[in-house]
Amino acid sequence: MRAACALALLCCLSATVQAETDPRTGLIIDEGWTLVNAHCGACHSHALVTSQRGDAAFWLKTIRWMQQTQKLWPIPAEQEAQIIDYLKRNYSEADWGRRPPLPPSLMPQQETQ
Repeated sequence: MRAACALALLCCLSATVQAETDPRTGLIIDEGWTLVNAHCGACHSHALVTSQRGDAAFWLKTIRWMQQTQKLWPIPAEQEAQIIDYLKRNYSEADWGRRPPLPPSLMPQQETQ
């Protein structure tokens, strides 16, 4: 029984291991992170990147908005694709971290007066 509990605990702990992050930028170290570091960090804090979550369409829309309104330079298509791939993989909506709202059946009963 103890061995089964220890194994279950190890499985839970290994599932919660976070990806390695760069201590200077806070960006997850993964393929494409140096491009995000260079392009995004040139204009604003990396915390602005790490605080956002979205799919590929969200990140592309964000880049286009910055290009149209914030004077972001044109990014070569291959680099832009690598940046979006990195962002959607490491900062996706699925990783937002907030639990969904409780269903009404689990909410406390409201008292009527």
